[in-house]
Amino acid sequence: MPKTGDMPRHKLLFLFALLASAAQRGAVVDAAIVDGLQVGFYSQTCPQAEGAISDIVNNEIGMDRGIAPGLIRLFFHDCFITGCDASILLDESPAGDVPEKESSANGFTLVGLRTIDIAKATLEGMCPRTVSCADILAFAARDAAVAAGLPSYDVAAGRRDGMRSNMDDLPGNFPVPGHHVPRLTELFGQRGLSQEDLVVLSGAHSIGGAHCFMFSNRIYGFSEEADVDPSLDPEYAQQLRQMCPPRKPDDDPQQAPKVKFDAQTGEKLDNAYYAELLARRGLLTSDSALIEDPQTRAMVEAFAADDAMWQQKFAEAMQRVGMLDVLVGEGKGQVRNKCRLVNGQEEEQRQQPQQQQQQKQPQLPWFRQRRQHQHRPLRHHPVANLINGFFRGFH
Repeated sequence: MPKTGDMPRHKLLFLFALLASAAQRGAVVDAAIVDGLQVGFYSQTCPQAEGAISDIVNNEIGMDRGIAPGLIRLFFHDCFITGCDASILLDESPAGDVPEKESSANGFTLVGLRTIDIAKATLEGMCPRTVSCADILAFAARDAAVAAGLPSYDVAAGRRDGMRSNMDDLPGNFPVPGHHVPRLTELFGQRGLSQEDLVVLSGAHSIGGAHCFMFSNRIYGFSEEADVDPSLDPEYAQQLRQMCPPRKPDDDPQQAPKVKFDAQTGEKLDNAYYAELLARRGLLTSDSALIEDPQTRAMVEAFAADDAMWQQKFAEAMQRVGMLDVLVGEGKGQVRNKCRLVNGQEEEQRQQPQQQQQQKQPQLPWFRQRRQHQHRPLRHHPVANLINGFFRGFH
């Protein structure tokens, strides 16, 4: 980050004005310009961008409350691996790799992709080839948090979109529901995030929920000595067993019931999650683990007692996550035309069936030629990945 003494005068004046404005309305501001990112980045090139994204996000959440936690999770899952480059949004990788979104940590559990598509299509109509998918996702995550009850905060922009996505980047580099504090702290540290960031961002579990298969190991066959994880409140464990019957070998994970993380205020982003943890009602192993470690337990107790403090720290942590390994400036990444495809792939997809058709039937006379359906190659199925890899994280 440049020192104020190194800033041009017009940017310095903008920074002071921003800080003064933020102080008046209580907003969270880390800096106006950080690693090339800037608050108000589109003020000249697409001034209505943030407002349009906010309207779309609020409209989508109005129809489905699950969109709010889905967008926050989508943002975190994108930034935590290769940085905030919208790689999680890609359906295909130019290199032919299976993309991140089909990893067992993502797959069918991702929510909010349609919202990003709508926002991108809208902005392309307003300001073509201007607003990156990575910035749209950062703005949308903020708007989702605000819609769920968090005070608004500024989002610096200027990210460009990545051109690769590979699900093989996730194993060993991403938190899973079965991790405990030492491993979680290590993973966050590798991304330049602190243990406090870990505890603060876990508070996103104040909204949303998890499918039964993500915690079934805690309520059935936990160990040789206990069928149920003894760290769970017994009454809560019994409730979970009623909502989640024992899994059968032929169960479809996509049809598994979903349980709210926070039974008290499950649609409001607040500190009730921490009170639930202290009551031994954390849904995932990684949730309950926060009260088993003395350092993280102290943070949990502090946040449970002060909602305003947690909200402030959550906004600041989201701002830090949004700066992870960003692509900034010409020559780095691109501004995608569609968030699901790297620029140029759409044209290649249109040309490929025509080329294949010409290669297959050049010898037939025109009156015998028939249009043949072009089958796309099968990708890895997320459910197969889930069964084969996801539960390894629990051991």
